[in-house]
Amino acid sequence: MRIRRPGRPDGSARPATPARASWRRTVRRALPTAVALTLLTPACGVVPRPPGAPTPWPTGYAHRWQWQWQLDGPLDTAVPADVFLLDPVRTTTAQTTDLRRRERRLICQVHVGSYADTDPDATRFPAVVRGAPAGRPGSRWLDVRRWDVLRPVLADRFRLCRGKGFGAVALADADGYAHHSGFDLGFDDQLRFNRRLAALARSLELSPGLLNDLAQVAALAPDFDFAVDEECVRLRRCARLLPFVEAGKPVFHVEYTGSPATFCVQTLGYGFASIRKNRTRDAWRAPCLPSAQPAAPR
Repeated sequence: MRIRRPGRPDGSARPATPARASWRRTVRRALPTAVALTLLTPACGVVPRPPGAPTPWPTGYAHRWQWQWQLDGPLDTAVPADVFLLDPVRTTTAQTTDLRRRERRLICQVHVGSYADTDPDATRFPAVVRGAPAGRPGSRWLDVRRWDVLRPVLADRFRLCRGKGFGAVALADADGYAHHSGFDLGFDDQLRFNRRLAALARSLELSPGLLNDLAQVAALAPDFDFAVDEECVRLRRCARLLPFVEAGKPVFHVEYTGSPATFCVQTLGYGFASIRKNRTRDAWRAPCLPSAQPAAPR
């Protein structure tokens, strides 16, 4: 069957006008782009990343990441790790530039539920949100229910990370409800605060990660891109991190005691990226390697 082109009533083609010819040229030029976009549809398993969105962590390969967590001592940028978790205040732009040039992923650790007297922005927290002493020397818990007060300060902490070239942020002290914070904080208060922080991080082009707060992992895993955990083997609670693993999201895990030759068997089986560190979190590390014997603890 021959399909007649739309045109005149007698079937003859309409004469090409300058406007119609221009439109046809535009379609021809756009065709390769349209084909490419078709190939990037969800049906093909690849979804285009919206402009400005944080680069996603590759899924399904969490156990292959090698990472470093350093908060103390001169920063060793030569550590053979793919991911560096660092203090955004102590880390210089020159250091982050060097790491990014070598395609390292950078996570900044930001205390979101506490402040310390030595923090550069400590005076920005009014007395009404200052609570009981927290874990760090000279630190206090914050009233996470006061989002109106905390948001501007925490947004600036996130902007410092972004300005120095970090692509992700790990939220520390995001579990004040589980401690004697000096405030009547509930489980839902903390959930609401942590979800707001995740959304704030994304709005500033940072990938959000949850540091500890294992009791809320099941509820918060959909809101965060990765997890950082301390001593789940010693504390016998590694299974709580499985919602991240099952979602194909990285779990960066550290132990401060025990032999890597022992705990690596368990954590690699879970799919974690695990290391042994000193509690000071200086440059030394003993990683869990899937195909090699871990370094002996120091």
